[in-house]
Amino acid sequence: MQIPVEIAFHNLPKSDWAENEIRDHVSRLEEIYDRLTTCRVRVDQRATNPANTVPPVVRIEMSVPGRREIVVAHEPDHLERKFQNPDLHNAINEAFRIAERRLTQYKDQLQDRSAAGEHEAANEYLGQIVEITPAEDFGFLLTASGSLLYFHRNSVLSGDFDRLKIGSAVRYIEDVGDTGPIATKVRAKS
Repeated sequence: MQIPVEIAFHNLPKSDWAENEIRDHVSRLEEIYDRLTTCRVRVDQRATNPANTVPPVVRIEMSVPGRREIVVAHEPDHLERKFQNPDLHNAINEAFRIAERRLTQYKDQLQDRSAAGEHEAANEYLGQIVEITPAEDFGFLLTASGSLLYFHRNSVLSGDFDRLKIGSAVRYIEDVGDTGPIATKVRAKS
């Protein structure tokens, strides 16, 4: 972590065992996602009753590159529904359980996005050349849905632009250009 963990106690005395438990949980968060930049934990006793049975709120704010903070906080009634006699230990464990799940989901989202980028063949379509203008370095292809897509000489792979003829079958990836949909990574069908 770039910035050391920040732990604050409000409306209740600081507890060494609670701070050590929080640091252990933060270490597990770092194992889940090693690019965690900051983590702030605030333990706040917002409400009390005569029997002192209202658990504190544990709020966790995690910062990761490229995203707004991931924030975990829940009200005491959540703990009261889940545990018979909720206490600070339950509040810490429950907050970090949720934080671990959210951080894991974020990490999985990042992996899904990078995996989708690695498998372009899954986004590849089959088309047919319907117009080609070698003197002006562009052409149009017909998609399976019957629409025309513009492509430029530079979007044809392996320098095959001059070998393309009207009627040639091609594979391509559809993208969005300045004026609308275009064909990129065009290559003659083998």
